[in-house]
Amino acid sequence: SRLVELPYSTFDDDDDDAAEQDPDRPKLSLFSTCVRYLAFLWNLLFLLLGLLTLAVGVWGLLAKSPLPGEERGVPLGSDPMLLFVLAGLGASAVSLAGCLGSFRASPCLLRFFLGAVLAFGGLEVLGGLLLLLARRQLRDVLQDLLLLCLLRYQEDPDLQFLVDEVQRSLQCCGLESYRDWESNPYFNCSAPGVQACGVPASCCQDP
Repeated sequence: SRLVELPYSTFDDDDDDAAEQDPDRPKLSLFSTCVRYLAFLWNLLFLLLGLLTLAVGVWGLLAKSPLPGEERGVPLGSDPMLLFVLAGLGASAVSLAGCLGSFRASPCLLRFFLGAVLAFGGLEVLGGLLLLLARRQLRDVLQDLLLLCLLRYQEDPDLQFLVDEVQRSLQCCGLESYRDWESNPYFNCSAPGVQACGVPASCCQDP
C-alpha cells in the first residue's frame, strides 16, 4: 500500500511547492481595466487608419507603375504616394505595439510604444523650433518647391490633384499671380498646344 500511495503524495507535494513559488497576481482595479481597454481601442483605431494610409500609398504607387519597356514618369523618391507609404508603416508599427502592449500587458512593447510617441513628439517640437529660427530660408525653399510643382503639373496625376484642390480652396491662381503658370511648358505662350497662354481650370474657382 505504501508503493501505491507514494506517487499521489509526490504530486501533492509538487503542487503545494508550485503554489508557494508562484504567488497570486494582483487584480487590476476598475479604473486600470478601463484605461487598459481604452488604450487598446484607441491604438486599434490608429492601426486601422495606418493600414488604410499604407494601402492608399501602395495603390497609388502600383497604379502609376510603368509598363514593361517604359520609363517611370515621376521618380520614386519624389512621388507623393511614397509619403503615404512611410506614414502608414510608421503609424501601423507604433499602433500595433500599443495594441499588443496594452492587451497583453507587455512592458517591452509598452516601452517601445512610449519611446516612439516621445520620439515623434520631440521631432514635432524640433520641427517647430526650426520653423521659427529659419523662417526666411524655409520660405524660399517652399517657394522653389511650389514652383517645381507648377512645372511638373502635367506629369504627375497626384500632384495635379493636390494643386487643383489648393487653388480651389484658396481661390487663387499660381503662387503670386497667374503669370507663374508661364513656367509650365504646356501653359507657356510659346507652347504649340491648345493650352498655350492658359491656366488650369481650377484657377480662381469657388470651392
